[in-house]
Amino acid sequence: MTMRKLVMTGFAALALLATPALAQTTQTQPAPMKGPSATQQAPAATQQAPAPMKQAPTAAKPAKADKAQLLDINTATKEQLEALKGVGPARADAIIKGRPYKGKDELVQKKIVPQNVYDDIKAKIIAHQH
Repeated sequence: MTMRKLVMTGFAALALLATPALAQTTQTQPAPMKGPSATQQAPAATQQAPAPMKQAPTAAKPAKADKAQLLDINTATKEQLEALKGVGPARADAIIKGRPYKGKDELVQKKIVPQNVYDDIKAKIIAHQH
């Protein structure tokens, strides 16, 4: 019986010595991201063997046309302006009459379009200086 206790004690000692090797290793955390995605990061994994990070972090961005597709309110035709949500013939004429604009926000400052219409079109327009 003493031999059995000795063997069991040996196995217990080996198990205790091997435990730190099986513990989760610490990983270096990526640099904190700036912007809205910094608060949207997932909490640290609780797995014993962490999976490598293969997914690139993506920031949540509002749908925004790229600069090549933005409509310049200083040079746009009446028809192009009328294609914008909330801009009809009268507002298109008012936008053309109020040119040149230093910034697209002048459409609201000069009371050419109301704030709610501006909020709908601001991601689609730009005011280039010519």
